[in-house]
Amino acid sequence: MTIVLLVLVIVVFGVLLTGIKIIPQAQVMVIERLGKFNRLAKSGLNVIVPIMDKPRQIMLKRDGRLWTTSFVDLREQVMGFEQVPVITHDNVGMQVGSVIYYQVIDPVKALYEVQNLVLAIEQLVMTNLRNIMGGFSLDETLTSRETVNTKLRIVMDEATEKWGVKVTRVELREIEPPASIKQAMNLQMTAERERRAEVTKAEGDKASAILKAEGEKQSAVLRAEGERDAAIARAEGDKRARILAAEATAEATRLVFQSIHDGKPDAELITIKYLETLGQLAQGSANKVFVPYPTMDVLGSMGAVAESLKTAATR
Repeated sequence: MTIVLLVLVIVVFGVLLTGIKIIPQAQVMVIERLGKFNRLAKSGLNVIVPIMDKPRQIMLKRDGRLWTTSFVDLREQVMGFEQVPVITHDNVGMQVGSVIYYQVIDPVKALYEVQNLVLAIEQLVMTNLRNIMGGFSLDETLTSRETVNTKLRIVMDEATEKWGVKVTRVELREIEPPASIKQAMNLQMTAERERRAEVTKAEGDKASAILKAEGEKQSAVLRAEGERDAAIARAEGDKRARILAAEATAEATRLVFQSIHDGKPDAELITIKYLETLGQLAQGSANKVFVPYPTMDVLGSMGAVAESLKTAATR
C-alpha cells in the first residue's frame, strides 16, 4: 500500500510538473484546452491544466531542415530557398535563388489560418517569383533586382496578411543564366570595356590638344603684351630723355642770358653772345632752326658794320 501511494504521489507530481511552462523572451505558446484554442501564453512562467491543456505545435524550417516546436518566435526570421527555374519574358531559362525575411504578428492566425505556414510561404515565393520574373527580359532581371524584390515583397505581404505574418523583405540571392548566355555576356562585357577604353583615350587626347592650344594662345597673348609694354616703356623713356635734354638746354640758355644781363654788357656783346647761343642750338639733333624776327635785324646791322669796315680798309 505504501508503494502504491508513493507511485501515485510521483505520478501526480510528474503530471503537475507538466503543467508548468517557462516560455523564453520574444516567444509565445498557443494553449488548447480539449482540442480548442484557449489562450496565448506569453514569455515567463505559465501554469496550464495538465491533461486538459496542451500546447499547439508549429512547424518551422531552419538550415534546410523541418522541425516542430511548441514555441512561436515573434522575432524577424529568415528563410532561404533553393534555386527555382524561371523563364524570362524573352524566353531565357535560368535559376533564381531567393531569401525571405518575415515576422509572425498574430500567432493564432499563423497556426489556425494555414495548415503548414513554412510550406505555404515557400510555395508562395516560388509561384510569385516565376510570375514576376516572367514579366521581365533577361537584361531587366539582371539590372532591376530592386524592382523585382519590391514587387515580390508586396505580393507576399498581401498574401500572408491573413496568416498573421508580415513579410519585411525579399532578396534575390543569385541569378544563374545558362552557360551560353554567360559566355555572350562576357564577350559583350569585354567589348564594352574596350569601347570605354577607346572613348576614354579619345577624350584624353582631345583634352590634351585643347589644353595645348590654350597654352600656346595664352603664351602668344602674354608675349604680345610683353612686347607692347616694352615698346611703351621705350617710348616713354625716349620721351622723358628728350624732355630732360630740352629742359637742360633751356636751363643752360637761361643761365647764359642771365649771366650776360647780370654783367651789364653793351649791345654788341649781347649780339655776339646771342649768336653763339644760336650756334649751339643749331648743333642739336634737329635739322631746322627757326631764327626769331629781332635776330634778323641784328644780323642786318652787323652786315652794315662789316661793309663799312671793308670800305675803310680799301681806302
